[in-house]
Amino acid sequence: MCGRSPTIADMETPADGTTLTVPTIPGRLEGVWRGGIARFAGIPFAADTGGGNRFRPPLPHPGWSGVRAAHDLAAVSPQNTSIMDALFGGEAEAQSEECLHLNIWTATPASDAGRPVMVWIHGGGFEMGSGSSPLYDGAAFASEGVVFVSINYRLGSVGFLELGHLDESFAGSGNLGLLDQIAALEWVRDNIAAFGGDPTNVTIFGESAGAMSVSLLMSMPRAKGLFHRAIAQSGAASAARSLSQAQADADEFLATAGIGSVQEATEVGIEKLLAAHASISMSRMGDPEGIIRRTGNPLAFLAFRPVADDREVPIDPLAVIRDGSAAGVPLICGTNAEEWRLFALIAGGPQDDEALRARFALIGDDPDHLLALYRAEHPGLSAAVLEGAALTDLVFRAPASRLVDAQSAHAPTHQYLFSWASPAWGGQIGAAHAVEIPFVFNATRDPRLSVLIGTEAPEDLAVAMHRSWVRFACGQDPGGADLGEWPARTEGPRPVMVFAEERGVVVDPLAATLNHWLGH
Repeated sequence: MCGRSPTIADMETPADGTTLTVPTIPGRLEGVWRGGIARFAGIPFAADTGGGNRFRPPLPHPGWSGVRAAHDLAAVSPQNTSIMDALFGGEAEAQSEECLHLNIWTATPASDAGRPVMVWIHGGGFEMGSGSSPLYDGAAFASEGVVFVSINYRLGSVGFLELGHLDESFAGSGNLGLLDQIAALEWVRDNIAAFGGDPTNVTIFGESAGAMSVSLLMSMPRAKGLFHRAIAQSGAASAARSLSQAQADADEFLATAGIGSVQEATEVGIEKLLAAHASISMSRMGDPEGIIRRTGNPLAFLAFRPVADDREVPIDPLAVIRDGSAAGVPLICGTNAEEWRLFALIAGGPQDDEALRARFALIGDDPDHLLALYRAEHPGLSAAVLEGAALTDLVFRAPASRLVDAQSAHAPTHQYLFSWASPAWGGQIGAAHAVEIPFVFNATRDPRLSVLIGTEAPEDLAVAMHRSWVRFACGQDPGGADLGEWPARTEGPRPVMVFAEERGVVVDPLAATLNHWLGH
């Protein structure tokens, strides 16, 4: 879609299984051709983060001599198993603190190809997932003329445990996962040309925690210049914890683990850290009302998130973006219509209006007004589904809209709403969190994903959404023939591209509830 490289115009496509090598700064890498695409897997972009490097910023990889085989996916960040794994197409993956690997798919491993680069930052609440999930196969992007990169970063306590208040030498440890992402982007900048990519045309994109990461990277001075476009799917700059909250979370975590010092935390087995994390997560998920009362934030059920520490992440990331920290970086940002349905599968919801009012009282000053507002825009829904609509807006849609508004003064910014309702789980999924991912990756025909999207997901929607993301990465209008005109956000009415069975721009959808959260 982005044009054919003259470098390979006359090349005969190698047979499946053929190996090829490319030079990188750390050393030569050997990948494998499959289906006209070369994949280089398990590439280390930083040094081992275990041992004495636990809770420390990523260091450059020492490199290797000769040719390193990059045939197989490598270990991912240590994490607990989750019932969400099946929904994300999860399969058992090897885990290790030596986890900072990336994977590359390209149809053009030639240094003068100049293809646009797309770097995927996976989601999973900053505590699970990996760039090597089968859901994130990059072959479809590579076949459209993109050099696709997926990355790992440290998760949970090893990625986001803020220890600086206990030992100054560990200050900033609450943002190590973000620093890992920056290290991966630096590796891409220095090496991606060897794989056919243009290091001056890099799009970062991600979903959920990945989108939150994308948004925070837009605010971080250290990340400036490492990417040139951004796509945030179901996540925005509101994800960061305050430093005081991160310190309280760290104290709770260490007490739960029975760890008495930072030194001990660096030395215990990773299993002990994972067990403490699991204990805290179960406690928080089991008492959603309690965690909102204590923190005022429904996202606080996530025990580990980035930290607005004013070292790496600004105290107010959104304000920094509004002031132009990512000036010149075009943005696509959006949400799914029923994000909270995925979390409701785990946490449940209120059974009647009395219980719903009590929940609304935790997130708003006038629960009766909030109830009336949502009943008017969502008539006939149960109390549990109405709560999900409100939490979808509070946690996802309103923050995404604020990010769109903040960036729109500095670059073309496009907003979307994904509203195709999955029939999976007897319709309980609907247009839930993560349902759009198989469409973005044009992977709706993968039978492993039927648990998330059913067996008859519309292929034309997948093609349209996937090609829109590719067009954007190529510097083109993300609308195009598949979608029609997709105006950028300006002052005045809000144009939103709706991705559903029927696609097109809607002006100010569900405006009353959105404006409530935006304070309009």
